[in-house]
Amino acid sequence: MISRLQGTLLSRDGDWVEIETKGGVVYEVEAPLSVIERLPSTGGAIELRTVQVVSETSVALYGFIDDHERSLFRRLLTASGVGAKVALAMMSTYSAGRLARALVEKDTVALQQISGIGKKKAEKIALDLADKVADLAVLPTSAGEVGTSSGAEEAVQALIALGYSFVDADKAVREVLQEGAPDSTDELIRRVLAG
Repeated sequence: MISRLQGTLLSRDGDWVEIETKGGVVYEVEAPLSVIERLPSTGGAIELRTVQVVSETSVALYGFIDDHERSLFRRLLTASGVGAKVALAMMSTYSAGRLARALVEKDTVALQQISGIGKKKAEKIALDLADKVADLAVLPTSAGEVGTSSGAEEAVQALIALGYSFVDADKAVREVLQEGAPDSTDELIRRVLAG
């Protein structure tokens, strides 16, 4: 079982990266977009915690920056109807902390924003996972994580009303929050629109 990879980031494309180890072996690793956007530039040193998923037709590695993300991914895989691709989509749409809170709170509206998850599937996943991820929902969250305040959630909803897709609104608000939390929701929305 491969649990960590250290090496040089050779390339990235969409939701996967190639990492060359010191021994010269190159691994292809799939990762959520929330992880991909935090990786160093090509040629930089990288360390990922990994989950190896073996199925009848393939063997794949999924990479994460911290143990919190990897633990959540593993628990997502225990839910009925959630395979690696659905779990990857879930973690690409939301940060690990925000996704865990959505599951614990059984926020099916938030879960339905994930590609490939409708109302019934969202309800089933939330029911399966709410208790399994409760400890991950209360961990300290990273700076700039959407969903850590009602102001961020209100900003996302306002941007959706202005025509943004949920994913674009969520990402834009996260980017603004990484630069520092504004004084109000209105200021947060203004910064997103100005950017």
